[in-house]
Amino acid sequence: MRKFSLVVFSLVLLLSACAPNFGKQNEVVQTKEKDKGKAIIPKYNISDKYYRTILPFEPGEARGLVVNNINTRYDLNEFETGLMRIAQNSFDTEKYYFREGQEIKAKTIRQWLNRQYTEEQAAAGKVKPEDNIGLNPVNTGTEADPSSPIYLAHILEHDYLSKDENGNVSLAGMTIGLALNSVYYYKVHVDGGTIEKEMKVDFPDMEREGKRIAEDVVKRIRATKGLGDIPITIALFGQAAKTSVVPGNFFAYTTVNKGSSSLNGWEKIDEKYYLFPSTAAQEAHRDDTIAFLNFKQDVEEYFPNFNGVIGRAFYTGDQLQELNITIPIQFYGKTEGIGFTQYVTGLVMEHFPEYITVSVTVTSVDGPEALIVRKANENEPFVHIYQ
Repeated sequence: MRKFSLVVFSLVLLLSACAPNFGKQNEVVQTKEKDKGKAIIPKYNISDKYYRTILPFEPGEARGLVVNNINTRYDLNEFETGLMRIAQNSFDTEKYYFREGQEIKAKTIRQWLNRQYTEEQAAAGKVKPEDNIGLNPVNTGTEADPSSPIYLAHILEHDYLSKDENGNVSLAGMTIGLALNSVYYYKVHVDGGTIEKEMKVDFPDMEREGKRIAEDVVKRIRATKGLGDIPITIALFGQAAKTSVVPGNFFAYTTVNKGSSSLNGWEKIDEKYYLFPSTAAQEAHRDDTIAFLNFKQDVEEYFPNFNGVIGRAFYTGDQLQELNITIPIQFYGKTEGIGFTQYVTGLVMEHFPEYITVSVTVTSVDGPEALIVRKANENEPFVHIYQ
């Protein structure tokens, strides 16, 4: 019989019995960074997919900028978590500890995200020569008809620290994510107001400019005090359009050896997200789309007038890795919600192959109602009904 989490009290008991004793397991270490002092490394790690984070938590220098510069919440989540996933190619989750970027200052990132200016443009805008360090190309056109898009939308830094035999923790490596525009949005002043226009960026142009910018970023990092000798991983992320309901994806990364300013060869990242159902998913992954449509049809048989089931599928190459399904629905009682959740859990086990991870979130106007998670290659799903 499948296991259902129906009572909050039982869940609390389970968590209290199984949860680690953080007070006994945390380790106090000495930092060797600019602000010397004590730090804490949690010994408990919830998964080998994640890094342990140095405490107390220090927000990144560019905190807040990412929200303004990234098009969608989906892009924001994938940009951050995807960069951590890429970091695992260079930094072992068992040996390194995570810290949000502290080395490249927020002011510097803002300046790097600007366009380059000609001498005349810099003088007109009162930009000092030392501040004219934008990584995006000069606009030789007009406001309404720019000569080129802004390619680079955001720079995200993640720091990785290691501990020596004396318990000292110090910076040991860095990953840099470059978010690139697949669509450049810009505002034009018209008749006392503004309108937003857009310019599509072809992938070859985005890739070329991303790799050019990466070389400049590495040179600038190497010229920064204290960063001349650490290994660096730098990755290119293509943002989705503002209207997209699935995120963009990382498409290439490279590494820079300790003490070097030369990029090693670029490695292709073959990842992509699809919306189910959609024409793009149907054309690229017909069998997976059919499985989803059969699941959707069975859900709608429970509620004949309902057709709101959508899925976001994550692929590596041609292989479906993870499918996140959302079912927004209105229940008229808790028992109805329990019955529906039991029914959907059976459909998950029936329609989707064992090698993929499937999660289903059931929501209503009152908030989340239920969560169903079937991990890859596991026979028993986890089901929680919110009280």
